Amino acid sequence: MTLTKLSRLLSDLDWKEPWETGGAIAATDWAPAVDILETDKELLIKMELPGVDAKAISVNVESNVLTIKGERHLERDLKKETYHRVECSNGRFLRSFSLPSIVDGENVRANYKDGLLTLTLPKKATAKSHLVEVTAA
Repeated sequence: MTLTKLSRLLSDLDWKEPWETGGAIAATDWAPAVDILETDKELLIKMELPGVDAKAISVNVESNVLTIKGERHLERDLKKETYHRVECSNGRFLRSFSLPSIVDGENVRANYKDGLLTLTLPKKATAKSHLVEVTAA
């Protein structure tokens, strides 16, 4: 591919430089997969972090932004081992999510088991859905 074709391809994409994302891309080596689901009472965020030590994970809620960061290290000594392929991501990661106003950011809970980080974000009492009984007048 020529340089001109590559430039045209990149300009056709919605390309953003790392500094346009607040540095989040530039400061990380990989981005773990995340599932976000909602129930009547809470939002659940599930992040795949196999091989990451729980002590290397940090979860912070500030100004309605949830930030999860950490690091996964390559376990083996590269000087002693001969790798033929390395496909598992390692290094630093950082994921940030803007929280909707219905989330009670003061009561977020985190659980880490078998490489899966599960964050439970309860909804505020006023945001929970409830049935309203209709009475005849």
